[in-house]
Amino acid sequence: MLYYRLSRCALLRLQKERRHGMSAESTAPAAPFLTDSYILDWKSQSFRADLIFVLPVAICLGLGMWLAHPGAGLIAAGGAFTVGFGAKQHIDESRVLPMILASLGIGATTFIGMVAGHISFILVLIAAGAGFIYGMLSMRQPGVSWVGQQSIVFLVVASAFPFSPRAAAVRSALVMAGGALQILTSSILLQLLQQLRTDLLSVARYLRAEHQALRSSVEQAAQSLIKPRAAPSAVPYALRLAITLGVSTEIYRHFGFANGYWIPMTALLVLRPGLSDTANRAIARTVGTLTGAVLASFFLAHLAPSPPTLLALILVFAWLTYSLNNVNYGLFTLCLTAYIVFLLAFASLPGKVVAYHRAISTLIGGALALTVRLVVIRYRQKHVIEEV
Repeated sequence: MLYYRLSRCALLRLQKERRHGMSAESTAPAAPFLTDSYILDWKSQSFRADLIFVLPVAICLGLGMWLAHPGAGLIAAGGAFTVGFGAKQHIDESRVLPMILASLGIGATTFIGMVAGHISFILVLIAAGAGFIYGMLSMRQPGVSWVGQQSIVFLVVASAFPFSPRAAAVRSALVMAGGALQILTSSILLQLLQQLRTDLLSVARYLRAEHQALRSSVEQAAQSLIKPRAAPSAVPYALRLAITLGVSTEIYRHFGFANGYWIPMTALLVLRPGLSDTANRAIARTVGTLTGAVLASFFLAHLAPSPPTLLALILVFAWLTYSLNNVNYGLFTLCLTAYIVFLLAFASLPGKVVAYHRAISTLIGGALALTVRLVVIRYRQKHVIEEV
């Protein structure tokens, strides 16, 4: 009972950090081991409220089926699905602004990733730079950091589909269209139309302010290389992210892993400032991904669901992914994996094969993130011993 209470307190502390934000290298004690895997905070479920965010996903997939372009519906649904999580974030007390910025961010990075995907060396540099920027954003509001994270995810995913600028622009437009549908639908149903109008009028000003803030952070980071004692707390984390994203992107491009973009994406999502937090996240994501992939693959292999059934499964697991987002990270990952597998099967892609590739890439990405963290710790320990 005492350990449960301690674990419960640790979970509440982590949720408080996500809401209010903390520096990347916070000195707060780490959460108990495997917190992200076994603690279920059912008080944080939002089943009823999150039905709102599933509606735009259903509209995108339904239109794709009706127009005989399921692939286009899948792309737009991906944008709507991701942007929906922005309503769970806050930027300057606004729930709409994270959705707007996320829609713009994932649209832009989708185009960049598809164009840069033709040249491996350029892609590695872009991924490393994006990782560094995301690390520096960890000093900003959690909503801002979340927008950066989702933008990098779409950058990495899009890099696996190197198309011409014209084709990339079409895919980018579909992603933003899905995001725009989510923003409009959610604003209407949540009665946030006035907030939407205000945020749309101020989004350009906010982007300029964020650009200036990011520029100042990068200048401070450059100065810290000359004077390490004056380094902002986010710089070491940002450098680790840059190295991890660069290396993992090169691995997936050089060795030609099928659906290997999950390697850098997993490394990005599990690498945390602390070792125990990284291990917690890596284990929870790996277990959740493997379980979700096995369950979804078993269902596809033995029941052969029809397109309407697949559509229903996609919407159910999209809803569960939203609703369980803050309950448990491993459970969230399980539902997310099942959603993706069924989504790909709906578009006549080999869902079972993709599930297998996703599981393998998740293992590699999680192991890489842990390795980078351990190498840094070993380097620091050796450096301290030499100084002594």
